[in-house]
Amino acid sequence: MAKSSKSLLDEARASIKQIGAEEARDMMKKGAVVVDVRESEEWRQGHIPEAIFIPRGFLELRVEEKVPDHKAAVILQCASGTRSLLAARTLREMGYENLYNLNGGFNAWKDKGLPWVADRQFTPDELTRYSRHFLIPEVGEKGQAKLLDAKVLLLGAGALGSPSGMYLAAAGVGTIGFVDFDVVDLSNLQRQIIHATDRVGMLKTESAQKTINAINPGVKVVAHNVHLSSENVMDVISGYDVVVNCSDNFPTRYLINDACVFAKKPLVDGAIFQFEGNATVFYPDKGGPCYRCLYPEPPPPGMAPSCAEAGVLGVLPGLIGSIEALEAIKLVLGVGKPLIGTMVYFDTLSDRDFVRLMRIKRDPECPVCGDHPTQTRLIDYEAFCGLAANGASANGDAAVPTQPAPAPAH
Repeated sequence: MAKSSKSLLDEARASIKQIGAEEARDMMKKGAVVVDVRESEEWRQGHIPEAIFIPRGFLELRVEEKVPDHKAAVILQCASGTRSLLAARTLREMGYENLYNLNGGFNAWKDKGLPWVADRQFTPDELTRYSRHFLIPEVGEKGQAKLLDAKVLLLGAGALGSPSGMYLAAAGVGTIGFVDFDVVDLSNLQRQIIHATDRVGMLKTESAQKTINAINPGVKVVAHNVHLSSENVMDVISGYDVVVNCSDNFPTRYLINDACVFAKKPLVDGAIFQFEGNATVFYPDKGGPCYRCLYPEPPPPGMAPSCAEAGVLGVLPGLIGSIEALEAIKLVLGVGKPLIGTMVYFDTLSDRDFVRLMRIKRDPECPVCGDHPTQTRLIDYEAFCGLAANGASANGDAAVPTQPAPAPAH
């Protein structure tokens, strides 16, 4: 027999306990969970701080992920208490035992003067642009707001900086900085996809900004047309949340490692060489290693030829640079497990070992991040690496060091 909406509500009221806003607050202090079943637009305008947001249309699909314990005290809440009452009836059918409905809903909560918060108000363009991110539970609107507020620095606007910067922009990272003083060369275009033929001779930072803003006009691009040194590196990185290493030489790689260790910033690292590449995250402040733990000493001059000398497959930077962007996004969002203490290594000519994971550990004897560091200030590494002073830039292709690789992960 068909039932009217009134009869459904009457049945729900008979089986679901109705509680007021103050009783709900007291229950929350004792561990009760609040599930807000309103729509996104309503949630954005304000919500109970501790509430779990599951729109009514997704309730059956997502509630067990958010509230796995069917014996937990669950308070359903909407704007006035009607939709949440029907939602509670549905959860009872799913086996939840301790269900309550917030009588009067969010409106009653506010009328009682109880605390509530409003999330970032997205523009109409942002609501459309990031709509696919909003659907991902690990991102959602809170995560997207974190990305829009984030600041990520890329060392190099070359092969690795190209895909990394473009994907970070597409994802909505609000501020992207580029450190590079080189200009676009025709030979770059085989792999540095952030540039174009009509920009040959243009500063790479300027070219990168044009591409970034063509993808996402809302992204702020900061150009650092400087040669990194011990005198300026701390100032350059100071305003950024995450640093992404896309540089092509050892002095810069060692310098930025030390600076990030001293500043307690995560360093996403990538390197490529011919058909090989790797990526990891150096973050001693979270218990991981730094670059000096893995490579205490640079190879002798000439033992690690650059990509200009040995070449690199044009598509390989797309693979490694995308992983760098992914790791930066994970760090900003605080989700998943970043590659701290793990290096992903690609041998693209192999069928069996195309991808390998290798564990790398923090060295307690490391001179920079060890238990008793012996290097406590920044130095310029040109002499340390046996290079001329003008050889240290952050503008190229991040060639893989030819030093011993870490042990494979098990």
